[in-house]
Amino acid sequence: MKYAPALVVLAICSACGGASAVAPSSTALNGQYIGRTYAVDGMLTTAARPNLNPLPRYVPIVPDRHKKSKTFEYIINDYGTYAGIFDYPKSDKQIGTINNVGGQGCTNVLYGYGKKTFWIVAGTDQITEYKVPQKPIKTLSVASGEPSSCAMDTSGDLAVGNLSNGQVVIFKNASGSGTVFPTSLAREYFDGYDNQGNLFADGFTNGSQFELIELPNGGSAFQTITTSNTIEFPGSVQWDGTYLTVFDQLANAMYQYTVSGTKAKLKGTISFKESSDCAQTWIATGVVFCADAGNENGAVFNYPAGGTPIAIFTGNFDLPLGTVAAEK
Repeated sequence: MKYAPALVVLAICSACGGASAVAPSSTALNGQYIGRTYAVDGMLTTAARPNLNPLPRYVPIVPDRHKKSKTFEYIINDYGTYAGIFDYPKSDKQIGTINNVGGQGCTNVLYGYGKKTFWIVAGTDQITEYKVPQKPIKTLSVASGEPSSCAMDTSGDLAVGNLSNGQVVIFKNASGSGTVFPTSLAREYFDGYDNQGNLFADGFTNGSQFELIELPNGGSAFQTITTSNTIEFPGSVQWDGTYLTVFDQLANAMYQYTVSGTKAKLKGTISFKESSDCAQTWIATGVVFCADAGNENGAVFNYPAGGTPIAIFTGNFDLPLGTVAAEK
């Protein structure tokens, strides 16, 4: 691994607890989580396990007969850096860049390729909508905290989660100042809507425990959802057309659920092999894209088969944290 061993140990121990940690010394360190990655005095470390097979095996790119022309994928890097633009399956090579962004992305469909626009959440006043492939057209803001996740429902409402305080802000019709919803989370990581307009989010509680929560469509407060299996580290929350999915960053697995009341029943498990740390995933048409913070790349997997990557994006990467796909 390219990181200093002591910092890697700190990151791994911190990730296991899910709360900020500092190394014992006479000088306090400024530590902050970014997904499963941990920043110590500005130096990024990662809790990802070392990749024991640095050269992933993947098959040549095969055009997806369901995929329309002029579609684009985005691998969004660390906050304050850039996002790479790709046009898979035409190519696996980066074709463009959006500068001065970072974090996570979302678009105006529950899964698949967004229609003409997408969003990148990069900061309190950098919640920006882009016209595909890269023209900024609107920017929203939140009052404070560290906005990170975003999701859109079928009516066009935009939900933005806050990494530092667990709040979720919902912008009706993706405009205005938004309505703040407190949650039981201390740190909100990812969110996503299902096909009924229910909003789900995950993260860690004040007790450093994973928790999945739901704001029912038309509801005024989030409620805790109990999963029938254990999730170790929060990952992407997304509807896949049949199930609510939650990714586990530590297990490198995506879980498919049916939700009834306040219980989520596991229906399927999809394993991602040779990935190190999919900080955000995006389910498209027959594939799922992974922003792999551990391997410093973007990976493409068959969905719902999972397994080994069918393609690895090549380009410029700087701690990939987010990914999304949209068509022009």
